[in-house]
Amino acid sequence: MMGIPQVKKCLCKKEYVLFLSTVISYLLSGLAFASDLGTIEPAYLNQHLSAWVILDARPKSEWMSGHIPGALSFSWEHYTRTDEKGVPYRVWPPAELAAELGKMGINENTPVVVYGDADKSWGGEGWDCWVLSWLGHKGPIRLLAGGIQSWRNNKFSLKEGVEEKKIHLFQYKFKIEPTLDIDTANLERQKSVFTIIDTRSTIEWFKGRIPGAIHIPWTEFYSGRDRRPLSADALKKLLQKEGIDINKPIVYYCAGGIRSAYAWLVHQLSGLPAARNYEGGFEAWKRMSSR
Repeated sequence: MMGIPQVKKCLCKKEYVLFLSTVISYLLSGLAFASDLGTIEPAYLNQHLSAWVILDARPKSEWMSGHIPGALSFSWEHYTRTDEKGVPYRVWPPAELAAELGKMGINENTPVVVYGDADKSWGGEGWDCWVLSWLGHKGPIRLLAGGIQSWRNNKFSLKEGVEEKKIHLFQYKFKIEPTLDIDTANLERQKSVFTIIDTRSTIEWFKGRIPGAIHIPWTEFYSGRDRRPLSADALKKLLQKEGIDINKPIVYYCAGGIRSAYAWLVHQLSGLPAARNYEGGFEAWKRMSSR
């Protein structure tokens, strides 16, 4: 890996200043990012259901057909939209998300468990965790290890349809964490500073990609029958196998920030320096990049 003096020799003054400012920002972001992210085992959750608000990241139809008791539907399919520039899968504005979370009985300090099923949620459980972290959630955020598959394998109970339950309305006070996202203009201007990882399928990759990106499909970020996220050691081996410097700033992207958010979550859980999710994804890049 090149040190600062070697980098300085390779860059012009303007590029070097940009490099230094980005590195400093990256180092500070690792200190500033403070979301309490982790995993939770099905057996523990089953014994402490009342201590958590549970979000089901699968499509609402899947939630209706059978969900963890008390779980609320929070799927990316409902909370994204096509923006005014024609870019699909864009996350709702923070104020709108905060209002929805408040209606669901969630404030910024609420302990939250998120689960999906990998196949049908398309990494939506990672997206839920990313959205909460991006909003500056202060309470613990836990990913259910093994998702709904593991819950079913343990033969724990499920509920169908809408449950009758009293929800206390809250005001969700958000404070956006800008270091967890990156927009197209900044990614294009700084792409030489980041390692950019494309988490889409091989077919999507061959149809077009961000120049210089490294391809690692998002399905490589989990393993086993229950689709558990990779361990820290397994993730480091995966990245290093692709020649990636794990100490360099990383940006994950897919078509619209869903699958890449899952990769981002696995990265965050590993304890590596904070990464970013390019929420606009390739759909934003191909429409707005000036390359």
